[in-house]
Formats: sequence, C-alpha cells, structure tokens
Amino acid sequence: MTESPDPLLDLLHLLDLEQIERDIFRGMGRSSLVPRVFGGQVAAQALVAAGRTVPADRAAHSLHAYFLRAGDPGAPIVYTVDRIRDGRSFTTRRVVAVQHGQPIFHLSASFQSHEEGMEHQAPMPAAPDPETLPTAAEMLPRYADRFSSPGVVDRLIEARAAVDLRYVDTPPFATVGEAREPRSQVWFRTNGKLADDPLLHVCLATYVSDMTLLDSVLLAHGRGGWAVGDVVGASLDHAMWFHRPFRADEWLLYDQESPSASGGRGLGQARIHTADGRLAITVIQEGVVRVPRG
Repeated sequence: MTESPDPLLDLLHLLDLEQIERDIFRGMGRSSLVPRVFGGQVAAQALVAAGRTVPADRAAHSLHAYFLRAGDPGAPIVYTVDRIRDGRSFTTRRVVAVQHGQPIFHLSASFQSHEEGMEHQAPMPAAPDPETLPTAAEMLPRYADRFSSPGVVDRLIEARAAVDLRYVDTPPFATVGEAREPRSQVWFRTNGKLADDPLLHVCLATYVSDMTLLDSVLLAHGRGGWAVGDVVGASLDHAMWFHRPFRADEWLLYDQESPSASGGRGLGQARIHTADGRLAITVIQEGVVRVPRG
C-alpha cells in the first residue's frame, strides 16, 4: 500500500474544483474499494460547485441528490451549476455531474442567510468517548480473514486515511451471519485541522456521510458488506439537512439506523451530533442492497 504523506491534503485538493466557466467546474475522480467513484466524493464535489456560486454569507442548509450512473475514477467530472433562485433569504442551486457525455449525479442544494428563530432538538444518544475506541488502522487488521481478498484491509485503511472514523459497536463485517438490531454508531473527524470555511466543513461531512450509513441495513440481515462480498449495492439517493454550525475536524457522532429494507433497496437514516450534544445534521439515504446470485 502506498500512503500519501498527507491524505487530508490530498482530499482537500480533490474537493478544490477547477472553474472552467462562470458556472462550470471540473473535478477529478479517484479509485475506491469498488470500480467506481465513491459516492460521497461526487456529492461533496457537487456541493463545492454549488457553494462557489452562492454569497459567502449564505450557508448550506439542505441537499437532495440522486446517483444516476457509476462514475469512472479515471476520468474528470464536469459539474454544471444552474442558478435556480436567488431570494432575499434563500438561494437554490441545481448541479449536474457529467462524465463521458452522460449525467452521473444530480444535486439540488439550498442555502440561507443567518437568522434567529425557534429552537429545539432531539437529544444526543449515549456513546462512549471516541478517544477510547480503536482507530481504523488498529481495528481493521483484526478482521482481515473476513474480507474477499487479502488487500482489502490496506485499501480500506488507505480510503479512510484522511478521516479518523471509529466504530462504537462491532462493524457488520465482524459479525457475518449474526442478525442484529439495525443500528450503528461511529465517531468521525478529519485527520487534521481545517480552515475556518463553513462550506468546507459541510462538504467534508457530506463526503463522510456516505461511508457507513447503510451499515445498519446489513446488520439487520447478518451481512458483512461490499468488502466481504456477501452483498452488492450502490447508493441511489442522499439527503442532508444542516441544522447548526459544526466543525468536521472536531468529533461528530454519526448515529445511524435502518427502518426498512424491501425490493432490493435498503433505507438508512441518521443524526449527527457534535461532541457537546448539538444536533448538527440529519441524513437519509436509500441504496441498492442485493444478495449476489450464486
């Protein structure tokens, strides 16, 4: 495995799109565990493109996206932004990501200028101190025999090198064949400090949000996941609501559950809290989750 001297800097470069026209941006793909572009990367890049056409005093408050085709990790991705609306309080953008002349991803995002209003939130669930949990590099080698090939552990560690992601409970690939409650928790933060740009923190959280959300679907059926090889799947759609300011370089608790799976699809929903208990983000995602045919 070849590790970058600074994986977080590599990720930030990946999200730093090239502007090639007023509302057209270009980003690069990057290989992942499966032979397609990681969905969280495309979603984060699309949000970067949208955000760069919005006044700096308007923060992203929601996004709704569809994954249309598998992205080619070896080809550039072109993001075209449509300025749907610029209102007094809200700004709406639509982004289409294109590769090889075909749309692979569609995102709608809304941004809002700051205002005061009513306040309430769901309480933060109980979770252990993230510093007491093993890192990916410490935890993953314990389960090397569960994966579909010897190199998967190294590839998983490399794919997550920019983010410190720690499972609260045993992950799906550790308990194959054992059906469990469809709930999962992870703590995450970037492996390094970030600039004080709110859009950057939102985009980094969007990137990470696609890593583990469907784990809870797998847990309900005793499946280990894509790296184990006992399911095949892909993200279908993704929605996020950003409720309160947060930093992606400080610990965030990703509390995930699956209320339903049917028709070859599984639904995951989650809340992301800051370490001091503030509800920062709500996430919902549906994905294809199929058992391979023999």
